[in-house]
Amino acid sequence: MDIIALKPRPQMGESPKLQAHFDHLNQILSAIRVKDIPSEVSDIINIEIDRLNTYSGEAKAIKKQIRIAKSNIFTLLEKELKLVPKNFYRNKWLALGMVAFGIPIGLVFGTTMNMAFIGIGIPIGLAIGVAIGTDYDRKAKEEGNQLDLEVEF
Repeated sequence: MDIIALKPRPQMGESPKLQAHFDHLNQILSAIRVKDIPSEVSDIINIEIDRLNTYSGEAKAIKKQIRIAKSNIFTLLEKELKLVPKNFYRNKWLALGMVAFGIPIGLVFGTTMNMAFIGIGIPIGLAIGVAIGTDYDRKAKEEGNQLDLEVEF
């Protein structure tokens, strides 16, 4: 089943930010159409797009709904099909590396040497997280589970 098209809004002429969010969602939908996705997943995506097409409100409210729709679509694609955008895992593991590795490493440095070294763990954790995330992104690309677009929220 095909993914339905996003309907343009009259408010887009007033708000360049709304136009940018609208265009990005269209790019996302185009990248998804290229992939072979099951009809159950495309039905759920169509429900999100239909909800967005029928939503009426001001530009700011529409922009918020577009962000919600993008988030829901990406969550669905990741959980159901393991389909992710470029640099998805790198961005995710960047923060996880700082928290999971950086803070404990900083505490070890701080308690063993001097508390002035407590902050040194954060960049170490960041580097570890980026390395892990980049490796996951490489694997996703090799397996064909990567969309040809970058995430913008």
